[in-house]
Amino acid sequence: MNILLLEDEDSIRSFIKLNLSREGYKVYEAINGEQAISIIKNEIIDIAILDIMVPTLNGIEVLKNIRKTDKEIGVIMLSAKSLQEDKIEGLSHGADDYVTKPFSPKELILRIKSLSRRVKISNQATIKTKRFVLIIDERELYKDGLFISTTQTEFEIVKYFLENQNKVLSKNNMLDHIWGKNYFGSLNTLDVNVSRLRRKIEKDPSNPMHIKTVWGYGYKWEDE
Repeated sequence: MNILLLEDEDSIRSFIKLNLSREGYKVYEAINGEQAISIIKNEIIDIAILDIMVPTLNGIEVLKNIRKTDKEIGVIMLSAKSLQEDKIEGLSHGADDYVTKPFSPKELILRIKSLSRRVKISNQATIKTKRFVLIIDERELYKDGLFISTTQTEFEIVKYFLENQNKVLSKNNMLDHIWGKNYFGSLNTLDVNVSRLRRKIEKDPSNPMHIKTVWGYGYKWEDE
């Protein structure tokens, strides 16, 4: 993951870069707003960390410039200011998070990891509902932002459900789609996997809100 670091104080910038590099991030450094904008234009940046008080163009101006053309880059604002109105200004112009100096490297890295997950989700092929996000390439399922571990079969079942929301799906068609038309196993295989999936995603598996049973026929996915 590529990170732009806009910070004019050499000691702080070097310290942050050292800690981010240790975590495996590639860091592009800028000491003023113009450099930051140039890097944004010429490099692929996933997350920008912008100090508000820098020369030429401040962090807020850089943020505004970013959001004119790119809604996907994650942005964390850095500032020695702790006033509520300063935080509101940054967030109102499209920042994702705000960290007040002084801060620990661990705090910043946790903020980056949290934001990087959201950036990752937004930049990949996904299927989204009100509460669920399915990342196709990574084969990952999230509910309310929390990762849910699934088997390969469970993932395929969820994918098929989300591709056919609010449709009644027959068990035979689901079996053909997920296991293949040459599969000669029992429908019980599907039922067991659906039951296991309910235990993972439903608040009350015995009274499911999402995977509804259509008695004598199959299943239906509904969003709350």
